[in-house]
Amino acid sequence: MIELRTTDEIDEMRPAGRFVAETLATLRDETRVGTNLLDIDRRAHEMIRAAGAESCYIDYHPSFGASPFGKVICTSINDAVLHGLPFDYVLRDGDLVSLDFAVSVNGWVADSAISFVVGTPRDEDLALIDTTERALDAAIAAATVGNRIGDISAAIAAVARGEGLSINTDFGGHGVGRVMHGDPHVPNDGRAGRGYPLRPGLVMALEPWFLQTTDVLRTDADGWTLRSADGSRGAHAEHTVAITEEGPIVLTDRAFLGVR
Repeated sequence: MIELRTTDEIDEMRPAGRFVAETLATLRDETRVGTNLLDIDRRAHEMIRAAGAESCYIDYHPSFGASPFGKVICTSINDAVLHGLPFDYVLRDGDLVSLDFAVSVNGWVADSAISFVVGTPRDEDLALIDTTERALDAAIAAATVGNRIGDISAAIAAVARGEGLSINTDFGGHGVGRVMHGDPHVPNDGRAGRGYPLRPGLVMALEPWFLQTTDVLRTDADGWTLRSADGSRGAHAEHTVAITEEGPIVLTDRAFLGVR
């Protein structure tokens, strides 16, 4: 069921968005060559406890997960792009890191993801991250009253195809509110002018993600981590966005911190 939020409810969602934004900015700043993925999860857990927030991940067990997730953040490295389960791995020079983080604050959820490189970056990794971020910007720009879900999907796909990337639609954006995953589903490819009409009060997590040379995924033995089938690298960008008569509001925007 698709739920629309009142103006007051959107305001009540702002603390969750701000906390998610602050946490991801902090984790990106603290993550470097030599950081263990388990330390990233521990740090995120500390910040959740200090804020009195609740993790959306630790007990999460959807049909596609092998077991409850058991951690509070997704850490996807290099050819992993989604649902990366933190494990005992020390980051190396040039690793491409994607962090995906969702929490509930005062009963409202916010969800966001970032990708970055630790140490010396490869040009092709920076290009992939840039494409993913531009696709997210295009999605947000299309998230206006009077458009439809297909307009968001088509905007994401146009950026990807402009860079010669193929697109997987198995996983994409989704409604956000009292729970992390709700309706509507927002695929990263679609036809403009089609789908559910965008109305004031609709809140969604928009999340383009791309792989360098494939759109086929495989699942790790951990039952969670999704990797490219051909070993090429992936990037992921996500914001929680509220649609209003005045335009889209990015609840997880990190601009107030002076970072993207």
